[in-house]
Amino acid sequence: MKTLIEIHILQNFAPSNLNRDDTGAPKDAFFGGTRRARVSSQCNKRAVRQFFDEKVRQGVFSVDELAVRTKRVYQAIVDALKDKDKRDPKDVCAKAEIALSYVKLNVADGDKTQYLLFLGHREIAALATVIDECWDQIVAVEVDVGDKPKVKPKKAAAKSAPKEVQARIEAAFNGGKAVDVALFGRMLADMPEKNQNAACQVAHAISTHAVEREFDFYTAVDDLKPEDTAGADMMGTVEFNSACYYRYAVVDWAKLIENLQGDEELAAKGLRTFLQGFVMAEPTGKQNSFAAHNPPELVAVTVCHDSAPRNLANAFETAIRAKADESLTCKSANALVMKGVALEKAYPRNGQTFVLNLADAEINGFGKVNHTLDEVLDDALKAIKG
Repeated sequence: MKTLIEIHILQNFAPSNLNRDDTGAPKDAFFGGTRRARVSSQCNKRAVRQFFDEKVRQGVFSVDELAVRTKRVYQAIVDALKDKDKRDPKDVCAKAEIALSYVKLNVADGDKTQYLLFLGHREIAALATVIDECWDQIVAVEVDVGDKPKVKPKKAAAKSAPKEVQARIEAAFNGGKAVDVALFGRMLADMPEKNQNAACQVAHAISTHAVEREFDFYTAVDDLKPEDTAGADMMGTVEFNSACYYRYAVVDWAKLIENLQGDEELAAKGLRTFLQGFVMAEPTGKQNSFAAHNPPELVAVTVCHDSAPRNLANAFETAIRAKADESLTCKSANALVMKGVALEKAYPRNGQTFVLNLADAEINGFGKVNHTLDEVLDDALKAIKG
C-alpha cells in the first residue's frame, strides 16, 4: 500500500526579501493572471537541511545519519583519515583524486570535483577506508587514446582501473543511509546508476494574493565625518515585499524507507524532523535587514493511502483580496479549506488530515484540529503506522 504524507502551510511574512533573483529582487511568478511573490523549492529545502544540521547539534541525529553537498570531497577524505593513520595529507589527497577518477569523478581546478556531490558522511568514510586499505593498488594510469578521438579520458581512466578497487569504490556510493539524501535525492552525472530518486517533492511557495515590488531607499553616514559636513556617504535601494505564502510538500513513505535501506525507525525520525523543519525553518535572505520571523498560521498534514498527491495551490488561482478590516491570512485559510473539502468530495481519498489552526479559519470537516504542532506530528505518524 502506497502511503503519502502531505503538508500544507500558510505563512504570512512581514516585509522581507527572503529569496532573491540574480538582480537582488524578491523572486516572483505569474499565477492565475497576477504576479505573486515566490520562494523557490530549493531555498526551502536548503532551510530544512540547515534545520537537520541543528538537530545534529541537539543530539537528535548523529553526523553519520546526514550528508554534505560539496566539491571538496578530496579534502573531506583527507579529514576522514587524519586520525586513522599518519599519512601525509597531500599524499591522501592525490590518492583520492586517482581513486575517484576510477569512477569518472575527475578533479577540476583547486582540488575540487567538477560539480557538487551530495554524499552521506558514511559514504565519505567508506571511500576513505577503501583508499587507506588499497593504498598501493591506487596508482595513476597513463591514458593513451591513440587515434581514437571518440574515447574520452574519463572513460579510459575508468577502464584502466584495478577492477577490485573500482568495485569497492563504486560500492561505497550507496546513499550511506543519509536522511537528507533519502528525502531530497541526488544526481551523479558520471554515475547515473548511483542516482537516488527523492522521496520528497517540494513546491515553490507562492503568495495567495497579488504583490507589487516595493523599494527601501537607505543612506549611511560616516561616523567620523566632521560635524560641519552634511550628506550621506552611502545610499542605495533594496527591493522587498510582504506576502502570505502557500507552501506544499509531499513525502512517499515507502520510497523514504527504501532509500534508507529498510530502516523504518530512521525513516520515522527523518520524516518527523522534515515536517517539523518545513514548518519552523525559514529562508535567511536579508533577515538581518528585515527580521521577518513569522511562524505559520495554518498547518495541515494529510496521510493518505493508495491515492494521488494533491497540491491545493488552485485555491488561490483567483488572487485573495482582503478589505481593510479583514485578515488576509484568514481569508486565505478559508479558501484553502474550501478547496480541500471540495476536492475531497469530488475525489475521495483514503486518508486523514490533522490541522493546526491559528488563523481562525472555518475548518468545515477539512481535518482534525490539534492545539500544537507536536500533536499534529504525533497523530500523523500514528496514522502512517496504523
